[in-house]
Amino acid sequence: MHNKLKKLQVAIFISGRGSNLESLIQSSFTKQSLVEVQLVVSNNSKAKGLTIAKKNKIPFIHFIPRKNFENKVMKYLKNIDIICLAGFMQVLDSKFVRHWQSRLINIHPSYLPAFKGLNAQDQAIKAKASYSGCSVHYVSTKIDSGKIILQKKVKILKKDNTESLSKKILIEEHKVYPKALQMVAKTLLTRQQ
Repeated sequence: MHNKLKKLQVAIFISGRGSNLESLIQSSFTKQSLVEVQLVVSNNSKAKGLTIAKKNKIPFIHFIPRKNFENKVMKYLKNIDIICLAGFMQVLDSKFVRHWQSRLINIHPSYLPAFKGLNAQDQAIKAKASYSGCSVHYVSTKIDSGKIILQKKVKILKKDNTESLSKKILIEEHKVYPKALQMVAKTLLTRQQ
């Protein structure tokens, strides 16, 4: 009998439809995956992504945003190795971010460092940029400024608008985020050996 590899436990934080959540869960089911999605956390009780968690039999919790969110959620993260932010629309406090340093990652719909913050696709269209993309990065105390793990460029065509660009970027996000998560897991597992 072969030795079963210890998989790292992942929590995914969402606020909305959960399309990146879906791709992270699906990739975690593959044989070569180094991670297991253990928990889905939302700051929105009506987040569509919670139905994805339910469908995949993954425990989920939701809290009203802001007040003491981090303290409330911490007790559910005891066995968690990595946190993925996937369309999580709340800035986490710096104490929480520091506690999870190098184990807290986010995906952002632009080719960072360009177009940080909200409405990145809209920013790219308004700036008449020739490309944008998506970036998976470690979360730091400054918004969308942590060390980049993986990026993918997406060409912006003259006919593109915010909606068409968002769709193109999202397709790439679904490929890049699972890959980046495996990279982070590999790094953490190597450190543990």
